Amino acid sequence: MSSVLDPLGARYAFWLGLPAEDTSDTSDELPDEVRAMPVILRIERAEPPGRTPLLEAAAAAALAVCLDERSQPGGEWAEPVHAWLDNRIRKVARRARGAHWAAVQDLPGITVEVDGAEARALVPGLVTETPKEVARLQISGSELPPDEPGPLPDGVPLLLLNPHVPMTVGKGAAQVGHATMILAALLGDAERAAWAAQGFRVAVRTASVVQWKELHPGDDPEGAWRRDRVIAVRDAGFTEVDPGTITVLAQWAPEQAAS
Repeated sequence: MSSVLDPLGARYAFWLGLPAEDTSDTSDELPDEVRAMPVILRIERAEPPGRTPLLEAAAAAALAVCLDERSQPGGEWAEPVHAWLDNRIRKVARRARGAHWAAVQDLPGITVEVDGAEARALVPGLVTETPKEVARLQISGSELPPDEPGPLPDGVPLLLLNPHVPMTVGKGAAQVGHATMILAALLGDAERAAWAAQGFRVAVRTASVVQWKELHPGDDPEGAWRRDRVIAVRDAGFTEVDPGTITVLAQWAPEQAAS
């Protein structure tokens, strides 16, 4: 059965194989046609969330929008989601609190809560048409201190942040959202359905140097997926990191792979 994410899955290995400088080449785009998915992170001043659960919520929310029934052919979100997936899957993370957080709940999208942390992924659209409720939110200043997330839960995909590349929580939120989408694009229907039944839960951790080296796909992304069920997110380098940087490795959980 075809998936909304099929175009992304088809581009995955090609994207990883591009020269680093080509990942940031936007010469094929018209500025007025650039599309992005806004990801809103709830960061209240008095009680900010934990960094890890907030990233986990953002990762699940981005995928939930893509695989929601409203994004399927004929659904009310189908056209904007398809138009976005047919090009670069840009995401722009912004922070919100109080009334501004409440305001974005009225925009089309999905909010996910993990251990008290909340993130809302909105239906992607043209950057030039960003709703005022979103445009007024700040992109910078969304940093949170490192936390201690504890033992890995069983049976959920593992998303590993690059230990060599520091990222703000806003940048990290966009990258883990890319990771869940690529991972889902390569799964079979039964696996996607099982993950959906879990609410697309994931575990986000920073990889050890050894772990990163062992799981990195190198120049064989198809082999890494076949052998280890690992995918890599390669960033275009528009913000914070150099073009071509691998920001996240995601591994489908062994328990899920066997199911």
